[in-house]
Amino acid sequence: MSRLSKCRASPAVMLAVILAGGAMASDGDVLRIRDFGIVPGVLPTGPLNAITDVAGARVGHQTLIEGESIRTGVTAILPHGGNVFAEKVPAAVFTGNGFGKAAGFEQVRELGNLESPILLTNTLNVGTALSAGAKWVMAQPGNEQVRSVNVVVGETNDGYLNDIRGQHVSEKDIFAAIESAQPGPVAEGNVGAGTGTRAFGFKGGIGTASRKLPDALGGWTVGVLVQANFGGVLTIDGLKVGQALDKYDFRDELVEAAARTPADPEDGSIMVVIATDAPVGSRNLERMARRAPLGIARTGGYMSNGSGDFVIAFSVAERIRYADSEPVHERTRLSNDHTSALFLATVEAVEESIYNALVAAESMTGVDGRSLGALPLESLRELAAQRRRD
Repeated sequence: MSRLSKCRASPAVMLAVILAGGAMASDGDVLRIRDFGIVPGVLPTGPLNAITDVAGARVGHQTLIEGESIRTGVTAILPHGGNVFAEKVPAAVFTGNGFGKAAGFEQVRELGNLESPILLTNTLNVGTALSAGAKWVMAQPGNEQVRSVNVVVGETNDGYLNDIRGQHVSEKDIFAAIESAQPGPVAEGNVGAGTGTRAFGFKGGIGTASRKLPDALGGWTVGVLVQANFGGVLTIDGLKVGQALDKYDFRDELVEAAARTPADPEDGSIMVVIATDAPVGSRNLERMARRAPLGIARTGGYMSNGSGDFVIAFSVAERIRYADSEPVHERTRLSNDHTSALFLATVEAVEESIYNALVAAESMTGVDGRSLGALPLESLRELAAQRRRD
């Protein structure tokens, strides 16, 4: 049985998802990391094990696969289904390694809120996403007089498989990703901004996961979505998968060649989006965002010189109204002493999101005939089975 038939819905269903974008209804056929008997972390997941377990959060994809060279797309994440500019949410950003072209971060740092969809795409289409995102926000009912909007855009470089210099993502594609955003199951793998990405030497993609804290720890939900396009030494819940498959950074037979060859400036990036319903403001959202690299490290990532590792976090527990003229507000805030469980939830959800991106991704051939193989799932299954036997 092929990887596609084992890991995906039927080709017809997948084609419909690619054309329509957005979330894909689960039919029980889509494999994720837990289907291999691998259960990362200790905290329970939300019902969907996705960022959309956070009430209000929604995701949309626009996937571009055309001819032999276009392998790219857009992923949009919205904190709620209303007017995000008129009803902003608390937010924060964090930069791990800053080799990237993220946009809109400075105002989020300054004011501590999010007022636009979060748009993920490829490196050379950040400008397109920025312009189209602003047009979309200003076109929403009630925003007719808006003259400034801070659109948040993240990116990774998909130029190994995609004709990135062609800048094929259009304004129409940005609009389509935003308009298709919906709650519910989220399509993963070769979709949206993950269409042309690579991770740990395998095909990368979009992945998502969540954690639902027990009532004794507050009952809050943390959801994560990643655009995985980075390198390292792949480790899956402690399994040394990259070493077992002889595919990892600086493996012995490449040390001499690596010393002679200049480093690839496009050797990896990851965008991490964190959502929560916990009543936390921008300060503790930033503290959550700072924990995301710990989840990346669990998978074997190490934030290389050419890696852009960016994190965006928001809470849906509060709406910050644009038209509100009240000078003083009372806000409910989770105390610092009760944030540690959120930090652990963040680390675990980031880790599992990366695994889900790898498991969902399909092998792909793109520009100039370059190919990336998918993570060999049978090998992963055997490694997991061997650990259970041991």
